[in-house]
Amino acid sequence: MSRVVAVATCALNQWALDFEGNLERIFKSIDIAKSKGARYRLGPELEICGYGCSDHYYESDTLLHSFQVLEKLLQSPATQDIICDVGMPVLHRNVRYNCRVIFLNKKILLIRPKISLANAGNYRELRWFTPWSKARHVEEYFLPRIIQEVTGQETVPFGDAVLATKDTCLGAEICEELWAPNSPHIEMGLDGVEIFTNSSGSHHVLRKAHARVDLVNSATAKNGGIYILANQKGCDGDRLYYDGCAMISMNGETIAQGSQFSLDDVEVLVATLDLEDVRSYRAEISSRNLAASKVSPYPRVKVDFALSCPDDVAVPTCMPIQWRHHSPEEEISLGPACWLWDYLRRSKQAGFLLPLSGGIDSSATACIVYSMCHQVCLAVKNGNADVLADARMIVNDETYIPKDPREFCKRIFTTCYMASENSSQDTCNRAKLLAEQIGSYHINLNMDAAVKAVVGIFSVVTGRTPQFSVCGGSSRESLALQNVQARIRMVLAYLFAQLTLWARGMPGGLLVLGSANVDESLRGYMTKYDCSSADINPIGGMSKTDLKNFIQYCLENFQLTALRSIMSAPPTAELEPLVDGQVAQTDEADMGMTYAELSIYGKLRKIAKAGPYSMFCKLINMWKEICTPREVASKVKHFFRMYSVNRHKMTTLTPSYHAENYSPDDNRFDLRPFLYNTSWSWQFRCIDKQFRTCLKGSA
Repeated sequence: MSRVVAVATCALNQWALDFEGNLERIFKSIDIAKSKGARYRLGPELEICGYGCSDHYYESDTLLHSFQVLEKLLQSPATQDIICDVGMPVLHRNVRYNCRVIFLNKKILLIRPKISLANAGNYRELRWFTPWSKARHVEEYFLPRIIQEVTGQETVPFGDAVLATKDTCLGAEICEELWAPNSPHIEMGLDGVEIFTNSSGSHHVLRKAHARVDLVNSATAKNGGIYILANQKGCDGDRLYYDGCAMISMNGETIAQGSQFSLDDVEVLVATLDLEDVRSYRAEISSRNLAASKVSPYPRVKVDFALSCPDDVAVPTCMPIQWRHHSPEEEISLGPACWLWDYLRRSKQAGFLLPLSGGIDSSATACIVYSMCHQVCLAVKNGNADVLADARMIVNDETYIPKDPREFCKRIFTTCYMASENSSQDTCNRAKLLAEQIGSYHINLNMDAAVKAVVGIFSVVTGRTPQFSVCGGSSRESLALQNVQARIRMVLAYLFAQLTLWARGMPGGLLVLGSANVDESLRGYMTKYDCSSADINPIGGMSKTDLKNFIQYCLENFQLTALRSIMSAPPTAELEPLVDGQVAQTDEADMGMTYAELSIYGKLRKIAKAGPYSMFCKLINMWKEICTPREVASKVKHFFRMYSVNRHKMTTLTPSYHAENYSPDDNRFDLRPFLYNTSWSWQFRCIDKQFRTCLKGSA
């Protein structure tokens, strides 16, 4: 009896609305799958149009072009003799669904709509799609005429069904359904489905991959079966990076693992698996078999096709492997680097410009660009022709081959130290040394003349000259003078980004990189429209703690010795006058809280959904060894005052790589107002009442 099946899953770097490019990548994945003997090919969620189309899903053009791509796929000889499972939006009875379209030899077998929609955090699927709510129910779907002409079918099954081939049974899940408490694979497995498929659009968050892997393996640990997961990879035009990690699992163990971070636009995993291993695994689970005898059956679409090899062909099967997880520091080095590469090549710019201050944040950003250069050189060395073509396009040289990361960095990365009379020589030296070690084209400039010119205009108009507080000025004057410096840095960054290459006799412009971390954004410790305002920000979703660990990682793995002094220096904005030539201003003193505290506040506020009172109640226990209830109350009040006063700054936050689930990214991930009653009078009274109760209890 035939029992060894060959199946393929993909990680594809699809781009929203890039129908031509998306089609090419789908074709390439099918060709690879077939060349490796696969009889079934699974692709990522909404791969035809790209996952991140957002409100373009409302447009009939998106639906039309998706069907035009499907027509090309159905007509092509490349899709013959392999079951192809692709993702696209479908309009059924005037309702939009997120669907899998499964076809074989110019015939559509089933259109399977998504049952559980992702609608939290970064996801808004309920805005564009409706979940299929008719369990185990199939309806007739009337195909568009362009598809009817290819398939000869007027209608096809649409709904919650499974495929019954000659040798096995397949059932589909779509992304969120794996994460749902009542995942379809449970009931499908009890009904005899042996192969579960999941097409995902799952984004990267630091330390998230293990959760996805555990869910896939646990899906078949209790019930037996084969689980195949495909995922989007790369940046499809927004703040998210989809990290691939396509995988195949059987009976609770990983069989094949795809790369989590890669510059390959198309990655295909193929595994040969023995169906008898599933059947024997299930045979001795009596509780599973008792439940299976009572399950309501799924509608089955019969398919005159086998996934297994002929009986007389001996095919070796794949064995379980140990999943290899990246450390958070490796994730920071690789994920944002791949994200930056997608932005650079798809924006068709000639490189990046970074205001490099010599502090941890801008230095970490520079290291990520350097890591990107490493990844590009490695990909070219490994024969990636697409990466080579993109690199040549970026540097405008058809014969160029990137071999050395420092040399490539010199071509595409400009760093700029913008000194003022408040800058120290130490930070200047740190920035210069790091630039030398990574190979960036480095600029030193002094902006005092520009600052004095702007302040001079104000003085001429008003007859008043503001002073720093250390020179006798008020806090308002001092803050305004600091903000002028910060905003002029942003103006200079864009000026140099547009004209530096012109001045050097080279074509093109540069993307400006921001370097505000997630904790500073949460606290609002930045000037609106200062040098944190940029085109994109690779570290905007990362905590200061993680960035410090990443700096240590780069010191050890890239041998960037300049990072040693950067790590030991206290973070400072250098916007106030020096005292005896030394920096007197530090970030944590200015903020009135530490970066470690900020991370805790952010996680409690966003992830634990804690308001001022709830946060106080949690922290008096968390910090009982280090703070009195009164001190905790003071810290919580100060955070919420500063958070609410500065929340308006999030409306102009630079689009940032999403890496933390407490990101304050306004109206994208963090849907909160930006105008508050900053006294929080009711909430703070509740805190006061509670800490007085605590004091009485401890008396």
